[in-house]
Amino acid sequence: MRLPNSTHEAHPWVIARIAPDFILLDVWALPAQGGREEFGSLLEIMASFDPAGAGSAASRALFSLRFRLGRWFGWDDAARRRRIPGCTETTLSARLSDDLRGSASAAEISGAMQRAAGGFIPLYRTDDEWAAEISNATVHGVLHLAWVEEGGGRHRAHMAVYVKPRGRRGKAYMMLIGPFRHLIVYPSLTRAIGRAWDARGVAGAGVRAG
Repeated sequence: MRLPNSTHEAHPWVIARIAPDFILLDVWALPAQGGREEFGSLLEIMASFDPAGAGSAASRALFSLRFRLGRWFGWDDAARRRRIPGCTETTLSARLSDDLRGSASAAEISGAMQRAAGGFIPLYRTDDEWAAEISNATVHGVLHLAWVEEGGGRHRAHMAVYVKPRGRRGKAYMMLIGPFRHLIVYPSLTRAIGRAWDARGVAGAGVRAG
């Protein structure tokens, strides 16, 4: 379920301090609920998740097309150190406080996500937040996962995406993929994450959100 950006921005997330110059593109409530201690279970799911291989056939086809275009045009050269648009830094890790450096590990990102569109690199982890960044020729982006308290000891996963487009090409690209992202990709991925959450097979696992 897509959420208003204001819902996410109402929380004092670390990412708001780390990336105040980034655009909050989307916020989604994921079909994963549980106790406070179960945030780690969500990250374990993400550590094995393949966004290009999960979800609907339409979503998989869109990912396949994006990766093919990336290869053709050289968008996703992970070895190239691109500056964050409008900045001198090449990574948001340069903005982290000492207590956050090294708090997230590469093991928390699946091999598929490490290879996708330039590759996600973990930034930080707290008791209720996790973030990873990605840099390619179209955008510098951040995937942010949060474990949001809903009352009664229950928490629900939220996923937010922050971006900084690279010039006119990046802005045009983000505008072009907007409808596909909202109507096909994110709904399909959230359902896939929900199925993985329900299939954890852990005693006392959180119930599926509606």
